[in-house]
Amino acid sequence: MSILERLRKRSGLLVAIVGLALLAFVLTGLFERGGSSLFGSSDKTIGEIAGKSIDFVAFKQKVDEAEDIQKKNGGKSSLTPEETDQIVQQVWNQMINEQVMLKEYDKLGIAISDEELYDLMVDHPHPTLVRYLSDQQTGKVAPTFADPQTGQISPAKIKAFTQSMTDEQEGQWAQLENVVRQTRIIEKYNNLIKKGLYVSTAAAKREYQGQNTLASIKYIMKPYKTVADSSIKVTDADLNTYYTAHQNEFKQEASRTLEYVAYDISPSQEDIDTSKAQMQKVADEFRTKKPFTEDSAFVIAESETRNFDMTYHTKGTLSPEIDTTMFKSEVGTVVGPYEENGTLKVSKLLAEKNSADSAKVRHILIGYKGSNAAESITRSKEEAKTKADSILAALKKGGKFADFVEKFSDDGGKKMPPTKKAGEYYMGKGGDYGWLNANSGFVEPFKNAGLDGKKGDIVIIESQFGYHIIEILDSKGSQKKVQVATIETKTEASSKTKQGIFTQASEFSGKNTTNELFQKAVIDNKLNKRIADKIKESDKTISGIESPKSLVRWAYDNVKGTVSEPMEYGDKYIVAVLTDVREKGVAPIEQVKEELTAKVVQEKKAEMFTKEITAAMAAAPTIDALGTSLQLQVMATQNVNFNTNQIPGSAAEPSVIGAVSVQKMKTISKPITGKEGVFVVYVETVNEAAPLKDYKGPQSAQMQSLQPRVDYEVYNALKENANVVEHLTKFGY
Repeated sequence: MSILERLRKRSGLLVAIVGLALLAFVLTGLFERGGSSLFGSSDKTIGEIAGKSIDFVAFKQKVDEAEDIQKKNGGKSSLTPEETDQIVQQVWNQMINEQVMLKEYDKLGIAISDEELYDLMVDHPHPTLVRYLSDQQTGKVAPTFADPQTGQISPAKIKAFTQSMTDEQEGQWAQLENVVRQTRIIEKYNNLIKKGLYVSTAAAKREYQGQNTLASIKYIMKPYKTVADSSIKVTDADLNTYYTAHQNEFKQEASRTLEYVAYDISPSQEDIDTSKAQMQKVADEFRTKKPFTEDSAFVIAESETRNFDMTYHTKGTLSPEIDTTMFKSEVGTVVGPYEENGTLKVSKLLAEKNSADSAKVRHILIGYKGSNAAESITRSKEEAKTKADSILAALKKGGKFADFVEKFSDDGGKKMPPTKKAGEYYMGKGGDYGWLNANSGFVEPFKNAGLDGKKGDIVIIESQFGYHIIEILDSKGSQKKVQVATIETKTEASSKTKQGIFTQASEFSGKNTTNELFQKAVIDNKLNKRIADKIKESDKTISGIESPKSLVRWAYDNVKGTVSEPMEYGDKYIVAVLTDVREKGVAPIEQVKEELTAKVVQEKKAEMFTKEITAAMAAAPTIDALGTSLQLQVMATQNVNFNTNQIPGSAAEPSVIGAVSVQKMKTISKPITGKEGVFVVYVETVNEAAPLKDYKGPQSAQMQSLQPRVDYEVYNALKENANVVEHLTKFGY
């Protein structure tokens, strides 16, 4: 049978297969994330700015580009989570800038010419460009763009780089130009607003008088807390009336509140016993290691820290667990395993020596490029070592140390401070740093060279500053030092233990699938419940939870009352319940009923107290008589400043201060509704501010206080007006 005939006979089957494949393809398109469907399109919007949806793919492309630039400029293959978060936020802010701020700039005709941009990118590099061309952690300019002498940004190197860029580098440079252009436009915009700010003479005078006019007052207050909240009747109509009249008080940002229980992933006793047995084997093998090289290799291989300590320790500087033993034992003694701060350790005494308690030294420093001596040094490490050896040989032949210090030392400490006179001693003079001991603030190699040698020795040692030629001028005392190597390991929960803990968390989650069941189980099982209150979608941290991005995303992906499956965060499994969901805008009355009730109760108390006080004032015209009538203490205070909102020695009461600021001297006020109670105030004296000849000083001071606010308040106001909504967390950012 031919191939063609076989195909004809199976054509029905082929049609069915093709049909199923097409159906699968269509359904995949309908239901996969980001595809359109019969039921509406899946959301691939990462946010909304001024009514415009921001596409996730376009946003991710910009983030990826920014990450690539930072990796290449920093010579890195990957970025830290903190660096990535910073880039994501920068890109998002840039998109807000594009959608909101650019319209403002266009209206005002603010722009950057090509000539100005060239100046900002090459001749006088803008700080934003310098930051992009520098390592984000160390702040050092990348070698490609740094002056070899100063380490600072080099316009000449930037120019040379731009003249030999690859196509890829040109694309990246164009992106940097765009960032700098936008940054400079923002600066121009803000400066324009700053220059447009003006404080009138009248405003400056009013501010000055408010700050410098002081009043002495007597007052009474009937606190709200003197009447129990439960005695005040509040109806639904009362709540609705207050809610309708005070909408601004209930504005809120979108947030989520969740409660959770944590199951700590800690090692079982079996895990601890296993770890101790393994460390005992390490200790037994450690005892058999003889040569120093074997010990060091063994420590690096076996210890989780991968660290071999070369330090010689004095008595009292080792761990209390081993300090006494190591100073009484023979070289080769192994101690452990012993536990310290949750870590199992094994320590071995490798060597001991005697050194001076203190020594007097002087030195000559020969630095090299890359050392911490001075950025201007260009000699190589090899050249520095050769020079140090040459100086040492000359000194041993009778050369004058002080002369060599002045001629060759790269130590800036040799220079005489401006506060000293010729002939006076100062630390570093002639390379002399006086007496040092084990606790002195010098680098370890420097200290050890002085303490371990003897009077008259001249040696060369290396530190992070370069090569030191050190002469020991004198030494005192003697003390024992020991070198100890420590292998350590942290006992971790085994996979078996983790599975057991996960099973416990899963059982709790599976049985308690509603908020009511969750809360009851917490009480019944006496579990420690924790609360993460009012989490914003942009939050990157939750106290007590390691890297909680996915938990924030879960909170925004689910409805109120949802109970999660166990989620692993660091060293714990978490089971959470979403207890509150708040959306941006005015909170629904049901959501703020408790807060609303408290406000209405206080309002009713204020009305009740005001009536009571007003009635009493008819028969008690003075503040003292009123206090006696109402059985309230009459308080007196001085130096009430009209520019604050606080009564000295009392709580913040802006309504009271406002009333006092316009009240005539020797008069008594009507009842004033305050935050803590209802007040009546008598103004005894008012010390008016001394008049000024002119108010240029206060004007200038107010201008200076206003201008820095422009940089963030204008942007935030425009951002708020644009109704910016972000969903970065939903996409793993």
